[in-house]
Amino acid sequence: MPGSDLTRLRVALTVFFALDGFVFAGWVVRIPAIKEQTHASATELGFALLGVSAGAVITMMLTGRLCRRYGNHPVTVACAVLLSLSVALPPLTHSAPALGAVLLVFGAAYGSINVAFNSAAVDLVTALGRPVMASFHAAFSLGGMTGAGLGGLVAGSLSPTRHLFGLTLVGLLVTAVAGRTLLREQAPVPPDRPQPRLSSSNPPPPPSQGDFPRRADRRTRGLVAVFGLIALCTAYGEGAMADWGALHLEQDLDASPGLAAIGYSCFALAMTVGRLTGTALLERLGRTRTVVAGGGTAAAGMLLGSLVPSVWAALIGFAVTGLGLANLFPVAVERAGALAGPSGVAVASTLGYGGMLLGPPAIGFMADWFSLPTALTSVAALAAVAALIGVITRRAASG
Repeated sequence: MPGSDLTRLRVALTVFFALDGFVFAGWVVRIPAIKEQTHASATELGFALLGVSAGAVITMMLTGRLCRRYGNHPVTVACAVLLSLSVALPPLTHSAPALGAVLLVFGAAYGSINVAFNSAAVDLVTALGRPVMASFHAAFSLGGMTGAGLGGLVAGSLSPTRHLFGLTLVGLLVTAVAGRTLLREQAPVPPDRPQPRLSSSNPPPPPSQGDFPRRADRRTRGLVAVFGLIALCTAYGEGAMADWGALHLEQDLDASPGLAAIGYSCFALAMTVGRLTGTALLERLGRTRTVVAGGGTAAAGMLLGSLVPSVWAALIGFAVTGLGLANLFPVAVERAGALAGPSGVAVASTLGYGGMLLGPPAIGFMADWFSLPTALTSVAALAAVAALIGVITRRAASG
């Protein structure tokens, strides 16, 4: 595939990663307002938020199969439409069970698009021959920072209904523009895979179809599961920051709604910076050192962010946590995809979002039993576990 085509694909995929982060963050910063609207307790909110991760986990393996059948690009575009439509649903609810039900739909769209565009990105990274996966996730973080910052600005003047409906319109417009490139261009075939011979009687197969064996061997499945565990520890932390970070600042540290929303912006900005420098970091340190250093940094940052009594110190802790977690998920997903294609991405992503599945109710329970700051220290514990896994599996992580 010519370099210009690869560049167009990279730009289009970057836009979809950014849109995903923008839409998700726009929802996240309105959680305190929707909690008040639904009169939910911390535990009830935790169960409702479970819908996002449950919907994602339920559909991720199905999405991997859809990507094999129809190609990564069409599935990405279809999921972007569903994501844009579903983000408008949460402010229309007035009870915790209803909120959980619509978040199940939102989570299904969110999980599906993550598998689809990560699979497309793995193909593109392999074709480019450079570890640029972190740059796509940097776009997600940049979109999240922008979405959270905008949400903080409009929190006092726009209702959640109007705000999230605006996100729907933005999402559909961006999908219409960037989706044209994905639907027009075929997925690249990396140099180490055979190029198909095309003719009128032998049309090109859907992107990624048949590139990998349907059933990987036991060693490959084990390695994919290892990378999935790293993704789980990372996603638990990202989900905690998204679902509980703003509430911690507002409820425990008496921050204003606008300042509380900025907390996630600090986290997302730090992740953006970490991921923008991720390619250079990975080329310099390798995957193992990047995972170990990132897990240790995130653990220290989250202890600061959850336990200090100062809003500004907590914001610094959130930023340090973002820097630490920045490249863990991209490394895990990229390696799983390189090993087993869309199925590998689906498995690692499913395990990863299993962390988000466990996170909301676990933190809600711990917040009710102990306190929210104490509950958030579990993020530091799992970040340390990710670093430990990186040390134990250093050969696989650097393969």
